[in-house]
Amino acid sequence: MAPPSEKTKAQISQILTGVEHITRHNQDPFKVKIENFIGYTHVPVGLAGPLHIRTPTGPDKEIWAPMATTEAAVVASCCRGCKVANASGGIEVHMEEEGMTRGPVFRFQNPGDALRFARALPTLQASFKEVAESTSKHARLQSLKPHTIGSSVHLLLSYACGDASGQNMVTIATDWIRDWVSKNLEKEYKVVDTFVEGMLSSDKKPSWRNVAVVRGVETVAWTALSDSACQRVLGCSSAQLYNFIQTTQEAGIRNGQHGSNMDSANILAAIFIATGQDPACVADASWAHLTPEYDQASKTITLSLYFPSMPVGVIGGGTSYATQQEGLRIMQCNEPGGKRRLAGYIAAFALALEISSASAVVTKTFARSHKRLARWEASERPRSKL
Repeated sequence: MAPPSEKTKAQISQILTGVEHITRHNQDPFKVKIENFIGYTHVPVGLAGPLHIRTPTGPDKEIWAPMATTEAAVVASCCRGCKVANASGGIEVHMEEEGMTRGPVFRFQNPGDALRFARALPTLQASFKEVAESTSKHARLQSLKPHTIGSSVHLLLSYACGDASGQNMVTIATDWIRDWVSKNLEKEYKVVDTFVEGMLSSDKKPSWRNVAVVRGVETVAWTALSDSACQRVLGCSSAQLYNFIQTTQEAGIRNGQHGSNMDSANILAAIFIATGQDPACVADASWAHLTPEYDQASKTITLSLYFPSMPVGVIGGGTSYATQQEGLRIMQCNEPGGKRRLAGYIAAFALALEISSASAVVTKTFARSHKRLARWEASERPRSKL
């Protein structure tokens, strides 16, 4: 990309007259990966935890999570959710399938030609795989599925991307496939045009596609809370918590809500920013399903939170910045295999917030807490002991 013109530089200089906080920094501008760089916007970072997290394949861990947010009460509420979960044995996380999707389009003269190309795709998959994987040592083409729409074939490709989130990786790999088709198959299949993306992958958009086909890491976090822990930490019974969550689900159905959760997006956005994820991908991950189950005999409430698509990574993109590297290190995810752990840990902290937020509404303290924590004077604020 060409550097900005003298006219653009003059316009930027004029815009920045009187701007001092954004431009005040000591970072090397040549290491910043954006255009027309002018400085930094500082977002407060709070620390939530500790949260006792269990995984089926590894040792239990005590995890803290850095959260970059301008909203008061989020960190405090999440900490309370961690406390009640810890009192009942912690939260267990499971990381299932993973993949990063891209949806190229191939246009033809008519639907018949499009269908002929779609039927031939199984014989072309090996060639597509070879072309795509030549672009990266991490990208691996896992699957392809054609969707013929009129005279176009939208092809949903899914890649494994190692510890990277992989959006740029799969874009480059897919563009090579698109170019290979143009050069080698255009005459045989009467290809009119090709595009690297036709919106089938739901990149940075909430959709049912991201529920049905994983975009990132598929993740489940669950915990079983005792009635005594709920009463002691949350100030409500496990039955009250269960009944309220059931009530909200009924309203969600009436509302046509995308997913079923209280406020998982708070945790997604806060940890995404603190650990260098693409904040726009909160849209991909925003569908989450909170499921409550209540046992009358033991008065235990089991809560599970399911994320079908959690697009995160621990290498590449925004994870290369120093503060985001530190965020990943705090969460013990800055090492090989950290991508899947990060997805699981985010889901676990999201579940902790779900629990606390729901109980705050039950105990009629939700609004009061936000008012108190958002409006207190600086002299009243508790100081970190760290």
